[in-house]
Amino acid sequence: MSNTGQGAATARRVRKRPADQAFRGITTGAGVLILVVLAGVAAFLLIEAWPSFVAPAEEIPGEGGLVLYIWPLVFGTLLASVLALVIAAPLAVLIALFITHYAPRKLAQFLGYVVDLLAAVPSIIYGLWGFTVLAPATRGPAEWLHEYLGFVPLFAGPPSTTGRTMFTTALVLAVMILPIVTAVIREAFLQTPKLHEEASLALGATRLEMIRMAVLPFGSSSIISGSMLGLGRALGETMAVAIVLSASGGVTFNLISSGNPATIAANIALEFPESSGVAIDTLIASGLVLFAITLVVNMIARAVINRRTDFSGAS
Repeated sequence: MSNTGQGAATARRVRKRPADQAFRGITTGAGVLILVVLAGVAAFLLIEAWPSFVAPAEEIPGEGGLVLYIWPLVFGTLLASVLALVIAAPLAVLIALFITHYAPRKLAQFLGYVVDLLAAVPSIIYGLWGFTVLAPATRGPAEWLHEYLGFVPLFAGPPSTTGRTMFTTALVLAVMILPIVTAVIREAFLQTPKLHEEASLALGATRLEMIRMAVLPFGSSSIISGSMLGLGRALGETMAVAIVLSASGGVTFNLISSGNPATIAANIALEFPESSGVAIDTLIASGLVLFAITLVVNMIARAVINRRTDFSGAS
């Protein structure tokens, strides 16, 4: 028998091993289970929310209909999450660059542990910190922003006397998602091919130029995907927002006033215990919208990761 024939026979024997087939079945079942759970959650939300879709407008809380009830919540959720991402993403890139390319080895290891530890802090702790420390501390800056930048709609004011504003909420969310975004970007920067970095330095580039030409292009897709993961975390945050934000409803871009739009997750947590009937169905419908938004965000992040072009020093 030729070597080719022997190799084919060996491959067939390996494929027919019971252990391999069992392991393949287990892994396939795990993958299918994820899809089943996801579909089950979506079906549950849709079934439970359906009465609110067909209910008369006067039975919906606020008596303005389902769309008018959910739209301000969607606006508040997106506003707080996007602001948090705008604050956290640049800081995450800078922190990741410092840990991977500037800090001494021991300091980099320590900072890496600290960043990972921040991700394990419960959200309620962040909420209490934002309520007791950050909210009072933002009153002064809010008054300054209103005085000198009041012509900008974001700082039109009047400033809140409590500091429990959308601006404070965005800061708390930014601190909460910072460890997640930083960890993803840091791992991408550590995987930058050393040959690319050394080639840039050998051609006379400074360290800043080397980072701009070699490190950032390699980690660009990870920066985007990490940011999207952080955005997904911010969209679903509940306790911290419920504690910090003083919501009054409505739609406004004013970040420092006492009139703040609520978020979907915080509104569900605050209103659910005292709701009944169609009001519960309406809250579940808002949860369905949040589920759809989060799913879209994660799908976009996965698409960015899949489009990432792997390259190494050899190529």
